[in-house]
Amino acid sequence: MNLAHTTMLLWAWGSLQAFEIVEKENIFQRTPCPAFLMFDNAAYLADMSFELPCSCKPEEVSAVVWYYQKHLGSSHTKVLTDFDGRVLTEAAQVRVGSDMLVRFSIRMFSLLVFRAQPEDSGLYFCGTRKGDYFYAYDVDIQSSEGMVATFKDQGQEPLEDEYHGSLRVFTTFWEWTPCDRCGVRGEQWRIGLCYLQSPDLSPRYRKIPPNVVSCGSRAVPRQLRAKASDHNPELLVRSCLMPCEKKKKVQEGVMAIFNYVSKVGSRPWLPQVPIQFHQQRLGHGLIISCPGARPEHAVAWDKDHQYLYRTQYLKGVNGSMRVFIDHGNHLHIRFTQLEDRGIYYCWRQGERIAGFRLGVASPGRYRVSFSDPETRAALGLILIGYVLITVIFISVHLCRCCCYLFRFCPNFSP
Repeated sequence: MNLAHTTMLLWAWGSLQAFEIVEKENIFQRTPCPAFLMFDNAAYLADMSFELPCSCKPEEVSAVVWYYQKHLGSSHTKVLTDFDGRVLTEAAQVRVGSDMLVRFSIRMFSLLVFRAQPEDSGLYFCGTRKGDYFYAYDVDIQSSEGMVATFKDQGQEPLEDEYHGSLRVFTTFWEWTPCDRCGVRGEQWRIGLCYLQSPDLSPRYRKIPPNVVSCGSRAVPRQLRAKASDHNPELLVRSCLMPCEKKKKVQEGVMAIFNYVSKVGSRPWLPQVPIQFHQQRLGHGLIISCPGARPEHAVAWDKDHQYLYRTQYLKGVNGSMRVFIDHGNHLHIRFTQLEDRGIYYCWRQGERIAGFRLGVASPGRYRVSFSDPETRAALGLILIGYVLITVIFISVHLCRCCCYLFRFCPNFSP
């Protein structure tokens, strides 16, 4: 291939890339902004991350600003930008309970909110620095507290629809997750969120299908929202079986080195997934998270060779559970005991990805440190008790002094 042919190929490739960029930019030209601002309804479960695209904007606008209001027409509006280019936020750096201004990011005109909480529910506007709005969303974040679990293998059925006159309250389920394990019996589930249908909804909100929005939507009047408040989100669980994908063979050179190192004595144990060690104090609680997992992912937990199925270990199945899995796929161990020692494996989307070797230390091995929050709490209680005893002691002596003075004080009356 000569130089002329190479130059032509590079020119053609550059033309294709330019054409692709132009096509992406023309999306906003082909999507006209509505003359009357409407709200698109979107519902998510707590602790999920979601993206709101700015589906339209004028061609002359090169940067967008996102705004947040709790209620339509509220005097308090949050501006979700610093006007100087926000530092990108990564989901792994976001903690539960952080303020929304810390848990968001703007990328390619879209708003990303990480680990959303019920208090993040409200109205989101895409606009300019001057406050001109192009597109808007009505976001409903439903709490996982009180979530109803339904196990199909036990013959259980989802909640039935509720009817209150012309109001219909029901559950809309998402797609089934992949099987959470492979090669053995696993589980898969689907999340169901609360929705309602009524002809009395606000006309400013888009309703697809007609007259249907999520239960926490701002389109729902207060009296209707109160009737739907008892309809909690649902989790539908069933068994599944999925074969494991064949893993790539380890390079022969690596195996040769491994065999050479293990010639003396027995071959050492080689973990199939990364193992992290953690030492926990006896009698204290522990929460283990699966790396890279989100509430909508298919996540499973094993302890050594024991499978921790949701039918037995899901939060709320038994009120006295000491070890359980919450709706955010975290493994909880309350009041750690010596029998909790072992390796806890984490599955994500049908693949085992990590392990946690848990060691339990007796109280005698633990050194008291002022950086420990429990130590500080204990010292605070001791200090409060000392202050109360001091106040009682002084009060008693003051009362005795007053009684003594009034009893022996001379009478100046005639």
